[in-house]
Amino acid sequence: MQPLRQSGPGPDTVHGVLRRHARTRPDRPFLSFLDESGAVTTISYGEMDRRAERMADLLADRGIGPGDRFHVHLTNRPEFFDAWFGAAKAGAVMVPTNPLSTAEELAHVLAHAECRLSLTQPELLTTAQVAAIDSPRCEQLLVVGTPSLERALATVPARPARPEAGPATPLGVLYTSGTAGRPKGVVVPHAAYLHSGEVVARQLRLRREDRQLIVLPLFHGNAQFYSAMSALVSGASVALAPRFSASRWSEQAARLGATVASLFAAPVRMILAQRPSPHDAAHRLRAVLFAQNLTDAQLADFEARFRVPLLQLYGMTETVAPPLMNPLHGRRRNQSMGRPVAGARLRVVDERLRDVPRGRTGELLVGGVPGRTLMAGYLRDPEATAAALGGGWLRTGDQVRVDADGFVHFVDRGRDVIKRAGENVSSSEIERVVNAHPAVFDSAAVGVPDPIRDESVKVFVVPNGQHSLVERELIEWCAARLAPFKVPGCVEVVEGLPRTPVGKIRKALLRGR
Repeated sequence: MQPLRQSGPGPDTVHGVLRRHARTRPDRPFLSFLDESGAVTTISYGEMDRRAERMADLLADRGIGPGDRFHVHLTNRPEFFDAWFGAAKAGAVMVPTNPLSTAEELAHVLAHAECRLSLTQPELLTTAQVAAIDSPRCEQLLVVGTPSLERALATVPARPARPEAGPATPLGVLYTSGTAGRPKGVVVPHAAYLHSGEVVARQLRLRREDRQLIVLPLFHGNAQFYSAMSALVSGASVALAPRFSASRWSEQAARLGATVASLFAAPVRMILAQRPSPHDAAHRLRAVLFAQNLTDAQLADFEARFRVPLLQLYGMTETVAPPLMNPLHGRRRNQSMGRPVAGARLRVVDERLRDVPRGRTGELLVGGVPGRTLMAGYLRDPEATAAALGGGWLRTGDQVRVDADGFVHFVDRGRDVIKRAGENVSSSEIERVVNAHPAVFDSAAVGVPDPIRDESVKVFVVPNGQHSLVERELIEWCAARLAPFKVPGCVEVVEGLPRTPVGKIRKALLRGR
């Protein structure tokens, strides 16, 4: 894809939006960072723009120019934004990775994305170095927070003119979690980043006075698409925590003056498991986004304890913007993923891609323009791109149903269906029943080989410690609430479930057990 050239950074590029705010309101805060010591660092729009300029100059000095990809291996810290917005100004492409990745996992990303430089931090340096050894194109390593990099940023020659990126220019390549096979690199251009921010900002009625709390990892789309971009397009600000802390979440929100936050269901449950705090109702939050299923009791407990409404949404790295959200005002159904956002085009289809009537389960398709309202495609994988985006519709693989009022309910992942005696069993349906048991904190249902029924249902259960958990009683609980073919045949009590950094359960690991 060829970058679109223009005479200056326009409002349809990420650096163009940043520059506009920096010129019109340079002293307004953009980023407030609460570090591990409890100190708060605030960066204005003007300073953010200058930091991004210095990073863009340094990237150019190191040979990273328009279209070149470089690796960003950082925890939640201000330098992530320097790299992100610096890439935007340089016309380069950021490839962020999970700080918890192994060297082998990083090496695959570096080699596949053909990264020419890696930006990391001292605590992650060894892993990045080992990964770079197996990535021949990655010849340079920069380490934030070190005197050498600070000197380089301070002394790098300014470049008065550089080729400008356009709306279709890729800015990020975000690798999916890779639950089936190797991760795929989702290409996200400037236009798609801004579109995601505009969708969320419009749904939340964001104003300049708002502040988005980011506790989820910055390398992931949730923090980038929903939180950071919605703040940027609105001229609002970002409150950044170094990591998610269930015990300190409400304190962080109060301390940083956040008005909007975003979570997943697993972190919500972790927060609810903490002892009440004086900060729980002392914040300025007016809305909290979340994804994935919570029980009615958990929804009610959270809203009562923290005195803030929850809004469930749905999105994927590939959709970039969330096509479904519950409304901020009016009727919400937080057991659903919400209703289509303004301008969204959705279909629910059967296996032959025929539209199904309301109430029937089918696969969710999301319409849009690749590279503008959807991902541009998968990096260096034309076959996977064609399979996902064929016919102008993104195939999500997710099974959903639409109720009579237009709310879309998640049924299951297409690859997460348990096949039992010719019946398709929804693992999420089983998990909802199991999670409602008074002794259960969390659970995951998977299919395990059965010589007669193809697969039987096994549930991994994390107890909450408040009530005794008897496996036989839990199976009886399910038998009273599920059809016989859906009832688990085996329960295994575990201390925790393997998860990705944003809370998705890694069921492939459970099946492997």
